[in-house]
This record gives sequence, structure tokens and C-alpha cells, in this order.
Amino acid sequence: MDYLAGTFPNLCRVEVIGKSAEGRKIKLLSITSGGDNKPAIWIDGGLHAREWISPASATYIQQQLVELRDNHEQLLQKYDWYILPVANPDGYEYTRNKDRLWRKSRHRYQSCVGVDLNRNFGYQWKSSRGCRREDYSGPSPFSEPETRAIRDYILAHKNIKAYISLHSYSQMWLIPWGYTDEKPKDYYEIYLPAEKAVEAIKKVRGTEYLLGTPAELLYTSQGSSDDWAKGSAGIDYAYTIELPDTGDYGFVLPSSQIKPVGHELWTGIKAFAESLPL
Repeated sequence: MDYLAGTFPNLCRVEVIGKSAEGRKIKLLSITSGGDNKPAIWIDGGLHAREWISPASATYIQQQLVELRDNHEQLLQKYDWYILPVANPDGYEYTRNKDRLWRKSRHRYQSCVGVDLNRNFGYQWKSSRGCRREDYSGPSPFSEPETRAIRDYILAHKNIKAYISLHSYSQMWLIPWGYTDEKPKDYYEIYLPAEKAVEAIKKVRGTEYLLGTPAELLYTSQGSSDDWAKGSAGIDYAYTIELPDTGDYGFVLPSSQIKPVGHELWTGIKAFAESLPL
């Protein structure tokens, strides 16, 4: 990220949008190319520490938009892009050095460590039964510096019109709501760009992504980032993408899959962005 900003200073810059519970910088790449008041697309990765393909894929998208910008000039002219590859730097570092399958942040609460950041957003937040749970939602909505940093940046940038959070695994493109089995009133409007994306992904090498709500495809959950983006921040086009695979490797996807998955995802993101009615 720093390399891209240093090499292409007229196109992108690194922004530190906050610090983690252990004091690590939360770094975002802002990509802008000419013109003011353009709509923006937000992409974040790494809310869950063990989902390494998520930050890798976000980084792949950064490279495509910056180093290979000549291939995507239309998308740069139409949109600004805000890409946050590692939203949970403490947890990510912990998976690299201690516990590869750690999910939460590393914020210490009494005898427990960590909060599930994707249960800590303040829309339809729900208290957890115990802080040792993997999906512990924290003592209160936005109790965590990582989720507050995302919240504050998004609310300060009213031009963000699409929100995408990258996770793994299961190959799904998820549409709100997550907290209920009811669908938003504009469900089919936000379904259509996602449908274009999963169709484009399949054409690359046959990878199939399921498309629907969490209640339809997985389970309900409260306090998720995409529900907050849509329900509180007013971003109509808000999604969670569950990247490959479907369980053979799970969270420990081989490094040989980084480029193929990144290429598939970028193909889908392009189709998605091109079909947005903005």
C-alpha cells in the first residue's frame, strides 16, 4: 500500500483512519482520479483475523486500480475507491505469530480477549452471552476502536454509495439484512448488481457464488458491518462477500489460490461497479 502511494502519488494516498486496541495503525488506500463529488465504493477486508484471503484480495484490487489503471480508466473516472485491506491488524498479527485460526480482535476485557468486530457495529447490535465466545459482540455497540474508525470515516465521506466487506469462506455474495429473515424494501434493486457480479465470476473459471441474504444461506447475526452501512449510514448498496473456498481448505486457503481468487473477485467487482445505477 505504501509502495503504491509513493509510486503513484497523483492517484492514491494512504490514510491512517485510526489505531487498533494494541496501537497498530488502521491504514486505508484512497484512490481518486480527477473530478469532484464522484460516488465512491468502499471495500474492507480482514475484520475476522483468520480470513487471510480477504486482505490478500483487497490488496489485489488495489493493485489493479493503481498499477494497472490503464486497463480500468473508466472505473477510475466514474468512482473514487476507499480500500481498507486489514481492518483488524491486531488479530491479523496474532494469526501470523500465535494462533492461525484466531477470529476476533485482541482487545482485553477482564479475563477475556477479543471482540468479533463484525458483531460490534451499532445497527441492531445485540449483547452476547459470554466474552469467551468467538462471536462476542463487545460490551456495547462500537466499543472497539477498529469499528469506530470505520464508522467515523464512512460517515465523514457522504459520497460512499456502495459498501463491500470481504470475508471467507463459502463462496457467497450476501445481501442485507443479516439480523432478520426479512428483506429490505429495495432488495431486488440491490440484488441486480450483485447478480451481474456472480455471473461474471462464474465465467472466469466456473466458480459459483450463491446469492441471497444471510438468513437464506447461512444464519442471522446482529451488529454486522453491512447491516450498519445500509441501515445507519444510508448506503443502499451494501454487501458481504464470502470468498472461496467451500470447505476443502476453509480459512487456510493455499497461497497458490491468492491470484486466481483475486482475479475472479476483481472481475466480479468490475461487473458490479459497471452495473450500479449511479
